[in-house]
Amino acid sequence: MAFLRAKQKAQVIEKLSQVAPPGETFIACVHAESGPSPWLAAALGEIPLVGLIIVLTRRYYFLTLTNSHVVINSANRWNNRPGDVVAAFPRHAFPVNRVKRASIWSSMYIQMPGNSSPTRLNIHRIWRAEMDQLSAAFPPGSIDPSSQPFDTPQGQGYPMPGQPMPGQPGIPSQQGFGAPQGQPYPPQQPYPAAHAAPQGQPYPAPQAYPPAQPYPPQPGAQVPPQGQPYPPQVPNVPYPGQPGQPGQQGYPGQR
Repeated sequence: MAFLRAKQKAQVIEKLSQVAPPGETFIACVHAESGPSPWLAAALGEIPLVGLIIVLTRRYYFLTLTNSHVVINSANRWNNRPGDVVAAFPRHAFPVNRVKRASIWSSMYIQMPGNSSPTRLNIHRIWRAEMDQLSAAFPPGSIDPSSQPFDTPQGQGYPMPGQPMPGQPGIPSQQGFGAPQGQPYPPQQPYPAAHAAPQGQPYPAPQAYPPAQPYPPQPGAQVPPQGQPYPPQVPNVPYPGQPGQPGQQGYPGQR
């Protein structure tokens, strides 16, 4: 499951990088689903058609915390691939309340753009470490008093390629060959006298190589004129859609 989470977070970051404003840093990514409590949904699922209606009316999202925003993407119902940006809120104006951290299913209520009432989002415990990081953007008074305490690591962004994702153990570095710990290498023995130079007869001085001669031009080869500089280099132009390209206006749907 950790591998699937890492892959899903990488897909979200790749999706947001196409529309993120310059200088955006991605800190945490959380998967959530809308609808009533999953415990209630499991109980109502025994009633014919009710469980199917609950499943079909659920919506799935990714909430991403950056250095300046909380961005919400839609997620595919079947494979959880990230979709379009639904909303983007400044960190200081994240409209969330009634946040409750629980052992299995945590929950929060977010005022989505265009909705008259807040939307309940449920977060499974496998995303609880990421939810703890997201709590850095929760406004004062938004956490339910009966909630479990949050463990909020500060200032941890996504690592560079090749480094483990946040919350995942890293691969121990490989040890090179060497002597066992605490046992020094044995002292080196000198070469036997048979391999030594005769006493009083130094090694002959190395002979200098003759100066290199240029290769003669090949028949039919084009020789560039001497003294001509290289043509001017073309400036590096970013690929279309990369962050930092002129014309980027930030996240779509930002309120």
